[in-house]
Amino acid sequence: MTGGCYPARAGWGFKSLLQSTNTHSKYYLYILYSESLNSYYTGITNNPVQRLEYHNRQNKGWSRRGRPWILVFQKEFNSKSEAIYWERWIKKQKNRSLIEKIIANTFKWI
Repeated sequence: MTGGCYPARAGWGFKSLLQSTNTHSKYYLYILYSESLNSYYTGITNNPVQRLEYHNRQNKGWSRRGRPWILVFQKEFNSKSEAIYWERWIKKQKNRSLIEKIIANTFKWI
């Protein structure tokens, strides 16, 4: 019998959960482009390559319609909260030309 409300699983103790959540201290804002939709998708992740693969193999949801997605931009941040801030700010703008400035590296980050 294990303590707490979680079942015991090989390799899934509290210590390994802490290690798995702390292995990536960097977060990335990423922008994907879909040629078939002529559309951009903005998100955050701690592993841009793995996230791109996920979007391209997704079998349900909005992102499956845009396959294949191409990673056109990524920017590293030191914290998840900072990456979330910029993701939300960009999405709130609803401005394609802003996204294209970011991709072209002509956007001035504060």
